[in-house]
Amino acid sequence: MASLTDSGDHHHPGSPPSYRGLAVLLACLSAIGPFSIDTYLPAFPSIAKALGATDLQVQQTLTAYLAPFAFMMLWHGALSDALGRRRVILWGLALYGAASLVCVFALRIEHLWLGRALQGLSAGAGMIVGRAIIRDLLDGAAAQRLMAQSAMVFAIAPAIAPIIGGWIHAFFDWHVIFAFLTLFAATLWLAVWKRLPETLPPEKRQDLHPLHLWHAYLAVFGHPRFLLLALTVALNFAGFFIYVLSAPVFLMRHLGVSAQGFAWMFVPAVAGMMLGSWLSGRSAGRLSSQRSLAIAYGLMLAAAVANLGLNLVIVPGLPWAVLPLALYTCGMAYSMPILTLLALDLFPVRRGLASSCQGTIQTGLNALIAAVVVPLLWDSRLTLAMGMAGFLLLGLAAHLLTPVRKPLDSTPEETPS
Repeated sequence: MASLTDSGDHHHPGSPPSYRGLAVLLACLSAIGPFSIDTYLPAFPSIAKALGATDLQVQQTLTAYLAPFAFMMLWHGALSDALGRRRVILWGLALYGAASLVCVFALRIEHLWLGRALQGLSAGAGMIVGRAIIRDLLDGAAAQRLMAQSAMVFAIAPAIAPIIGGWIHAFFDWHVIFAFLTLFAATLWLAVWKRLPETLPPEKRQDLHPLHLWHAYLAVFGHPRFLLLALTVALNFAGFFIYVLSAPVFLMRHLGVSAQGFAWMFVPAVAGMMLGSWLSGRSAGRLSSQRSLAIAYGLMLAAAVANLGLNLVIVPGLPWAVLPLALYTCGMAYSMPILTLLALDLFPVRRGLASSCQGTIQTGLNALIAAVVVPLLWDSRLTLAMGMAGFLLLGLAAHLLTPVRKPLDSTPEETPS
């Protein structure tokens, strides 16, 4: 076991660690994101009342989290390229735990905004560096399978997070939700310290010199194919994420469920994500990336059309109002490992930085959606359905503008970074 200051042993694919256990650990690290967003959603009305805030001010705690989250994604990967994967994750978890404590003791909405911003600065380390770890260890179809296995476990998080938050809120004050997040971060820190191997040996680490980083960022953000692949992932996800951000209004106001009833939306959606991730892992090495992506988009298009049709023809209640989300997330999860690996493989020397840039594009779009788009859509179920269809069409356009020139199991091009 490596210490905080030791790089540890590098595990090559020829003598791998337990990849199943690694997939679970990486999924739990990625789950900090949905736990940070979804766990406290059922407590929104209570937070507004306790802090004397409006619904919009409480909604902006999501923006306060997502904007720093997007900004720091630029740095998590670059830091891991220079300092090692393990060390960056450990420091990120420690900072996240401290930020969660700020939220625990928030007495005004401004205090909560501050705590959420500090959470956002640190929460993305596990997700960003985890992608690089997978690509450090494995290539091609094997990397897609491990990423899909991690995504299957990760998919459980959005389903259980609001359920946990709802039940905590049923018995305790809303501050206890953030105490739970503090405990979650501490548990993950111990698991990483004991179990996570270092996958980037010192001889492969990159310089943090500002000029070198500047050129590396220019190379990534100036690569048209990378930008289109990253936008495709981000726009596909946005079609579902508008429902996550609107969940308190969509479920409690439009569908009349209680704070303990968030499972009505999140369980079907997550079941779709798990099925899509399983399909992605099964198709790795069997179907071409082009064929798999065609199937994924077929599922998402069918879901968006069904969602629009239901809301145009009738006023769907439960369960019909949430079933299209399950089909949509199935297609979204099917496509995500493929598109992510295609993007990372463009920069084999700086996978961490490339993962950071991809995450920044996705989370920056999420922050914009949380601040501007969601408040414009959440007053009507039909406008939410239109938002899903609109983001999907934009994602499809980005995908069609990005020709897939090589399969995942080919040797990645050495793009300058």
